[in-house]
Amino acid sequence: MPQDNTSPFILVDGSSYLFRAFHGLPPLTNSKGKDTGAIYGVVNMLKSLIKEYDPSHIAVIFDAKGKTFRNDLYSEYKANRPPMPEELREQIAPLHEIVKAMGLPLLVVPNVEADDVIGTLARQASEQGRACLISTGDKDMAQLVNEHVTLINTMNNQVTDIDGVFEKFGVHAEHIIDFLALKGDKVDNIPGVPGVGDKSAQAMLNGVGGINDIYNNLDKLADLGFRGSKTIAKKMAEYEEQARLSYTLATIDTHVELEHTPDSLLATPENTDKLIELYTEYEFKRWLTDAHSESSPKSALTSNDETIENESAEVESAISRENYETVFTESDLFRWIEKIKTAPLVAVDTETTSLNYMEAEIVGFSFCVTEGEACYVPVGHKQEGAQPQLDKTWVLEQLKPLLESEEIKKVGQHIKYDKNVLANEGITLKGVQFDTMLESYVYNSTASRHNMDALALAYLDHKTISYEEIAGKGAKQLTFDLIDIDIAAPYAAEDADITFRLHQVLNNKLEKESELSDVLTQIEVPLSDVLSKMEQCGVKIDSQLLAQQSQDLAVRIKELETDVHETAGEVFNLSSTKQLQHILFEKLSLPIIKKTPKGAPSTSEEVLQELALDYEIPRKLMEYRSLTKLKSTYTDKLPKMINHRTGRVHTSYHQAVTATGRLSSSDPNLQNIPIRTEEGKRVRQAFIPESGYVFVAADYSQIELRIMAHLSKDKGLLNAFNKGLDVHRATAAEVFGTTPENVTDNQRRSAKAINFGLIYGMSAFGLSKQLNISRADAQAYMDVYFERYPGVLDYMESTRALVKEQGYVETVFGRRLYLPDIKASNGARRKGAERAAINAPMQGTAADIIKRAMIEVEKWRVKEAPDVKMTMQVHDELVFEIKECDVDKVVAKIKTIMENASQLSVPLEVEVGTGLNWEEAH
Repeated sequence: MPQDNTSPFILVDGSSYLFRAFHGLPPLTNSKGKDTGAIYGVVNMLKSLIKEYDPSHIAVIFDAKGKTFRNDLYSEYKANRPPMPEELREQIAPLHEIVKAMGLPLLVVPNVEADDVIGTLARQASEQGRACLISTGDKDMAQLVNEHVTLINTMNNQVTDIDGVFEKFGVHAEHIIDFLALKGDKVDNIPGVPGVGDKSAQAMLNGVGGINDIYNNLDKLADLGFRGSKTIAKKMAEYEEQARLSYTLATIDTHVELEHTPDSLLATPENTDKLIELYTEYEFKRWLTDAHSESSPKSALTSNDETIENESAEVESAISRENYETVFTESDLFRWIEKIKTAPLVAVDTETTSLNYMEAEIVGFSFCVTEGEACYVPVGHKQEGAQPQLDKTWVLEQLKPLLESEEIKKVGQHIKYDKNVLANEGITLKGVQFDTMLESYVYNSTASRHNMDALALAYLDHKTISYEEIAGKGAKQLTFDLIDIDIAAPYAAEDADITFRLHQVLNNKLEKESELSDVLTQIEVPLSDVLSKMEQCGVKIDSQLLAQQSQDLAVRIKELETDVHETAGEVFNLSSTKQLQHILFEKLSLPIIKKTPKGAPSTSEEVLQELALDYEIPRKLMEYRSLTKLKSTYTDKLPKMINHRTGRVHTSYHQAVTATGRLSSSDPNLQNIPIRTEEGKRVRQAFIPESGYVFVAADYSQIELRIMAHLSKDKGLLNAFNKGLDVHRATAAEVFGTTPENVTDNQRRSAKAINFGLIYGMSAFGLSKQLNISRADAQAYMDVYFERYPGVLDYMESTRALVKEQGYVETVFGRRLYLPDIKASNGARRKGAERAAINAPMQGTAADIIKRAMIEVEKWRVKEAPDVKMTMQVHDELVFEIKECDVDKVVAKIKTIMENASQLSVPLEVEVGTGLNWEEAH
């Protein structure tokens, strides 16, 4: 048969991608709770592969169930692999169905590994002189590479040919089997030769030859000069049988009897009806839209199922860049300024030299006034021989009136960053109506990531130009000012265009949900401006105090390290998981609490915490980890983060990260400084106000419990808070059957654990561990609690029922948290979603309350107290920098604003402290 050489014969290692998609991608489920993440990952890879190569001949190969000849040769082969998780197993059959419906030949050969099927077909293709491309992430496949056979890792698009094998493994393709046999393979449990690693194996194979050559020339190994070469011959001789067994285990069988040949494995047309059925069941909406388009090109948006939402129907699937313009002349800029002035809405974006808003320099501006009509104004590219750019200072003068105009309505993607960058140039960005990152976050905080690339793919079915495409990767990545303008311009203009288009889609969705629209326009967008000012303000730190603390921590860390080594009876690396596993579970035989996905004993913080209750080494390891993290993250790092212009540290607050609406921060992370430890308190002591100022810390008291009282409408809780009682003491009196006056400290502590534990969905088992009591006693406490506070139990039960019915819960102000795992087949994930459903409305409402308070405080500050600085927000606390002479009147005002920022069925209470450092004020 004549060969079709226009495209390679493609062999897809389905099993390799199945496991990588399952373990490498976040878990996905459909509305029925069925796991779909691995299916999505593999099908997405197949679609990319087909789009790139358009193969005429292809096969997708999976491992069959059961053992193979390798298990007969060596019973321990792959024995250390954990059993396949049920969540993965249940995705195999539907994945196979989709592959077949795509028109792709599917091969599962009984008692034969996928590798051997692939190897046999690759050999046959190679003997025909036919180009063969193997799509895999498995390193074993490198042994198949020759002048006709190439590998591609579709996860990262890395292609490996003959030269690539040597570059990657340090040996030629014909020695890959020998290489695997010598060094062994932990994944497949191939034993190899003890003590032989990459370098020694490479030296022997490149210096002498394959395993047979090595065993015929053991006397030559000593002269190869690698570490251990003088004694390697003895070891090789000792483990010859094991080395040769390993060679057999590592060898892909290329002569398996198959019913198919490369010629018979033809790609066939897709079964569109079947794909529509499967994509509907597993809720792959974008692919479903494509399938409908194929099924009925003239009416791509209609289907038999009218309930299917077409996520990309509002925009064209193919976005043209033809009408993007690069502005080089004054007249062109003036023309665009007129467009911006008359546009109902303009998308604004800046291109800069850094992600650090305090260090970033503007390289260019991009604007979009309608879909597809965008421009880029370069002002800072360092490109020789290019068309001259407009002067940056002049451009800023022309744009400043537009950017500072409240009347010119603007939208951006994460526009807080642009506000900060422009502020460095003396421009206050005003008129911001929308932010697409925040629109996506408010619409569904858990649906996807909220960066532009992810949103464009999810809502516009468009793959944007990535920064890596134009700037490169890693250490050699260029900053934007070093990228040629003709390459930079389409990227920059597309940013504005995509922002404009995303807003059209997301705003349309939000307008249909009035409460969500209010969360966006009344909380998130105005808060963005408040956070921008806080970030620009920054906070002062005492670097000398931190340096002293670093020294003290170093001494204590060294003491702990010495103590652990002495207790263990040997020196080892406390940061090495493998060495720690050996010490704890092999040498000391401590109980194994939990295992990693690969079956090894876990040394996670949770495990060490439990072991620390009974054993000295885990207890000291916990302290060691805590102190080393504190030292590296804060005491060593904070002084290096002081900005040279302001002399202050400037964090970044993130609005679109946590699922519940809480803010997070980074560089530095203010949320994670320990509150209760002495070392953590000393870090807070290093945060100080300017001379003549004091810190004021205003903290909402027991806010989540107050929200629980409001949501549950429990009479007991409402009564306690409305009468200003100590709620933990009141709870203790109810649970332990006594009067509030007679409650002991221990009883109050137990009641506090119950109150807060229930907020986080704690079980009787969890409470028993926390209070160190029996499970029966813990259950008895909880039973009495629910008798005394029946409204809380009703709230918890009704919330569980509601989230199962609608798939989400809401805060008091209408913010939603979707919980797809509520219908998961995995019991642990389902229970986790139930706990989250109970807690999220409280945590999310608390987040909304402090955000509303920040907005109200900022309005007052701007009008009446411009000298007040709002410097930090951490959990339920706001920190201000206030002139000493103004403290009394300002504190009273801030307390009043915060307590009245939101109205619940119980009063909000704010505790205020003052001091000359954060810890003192807190």
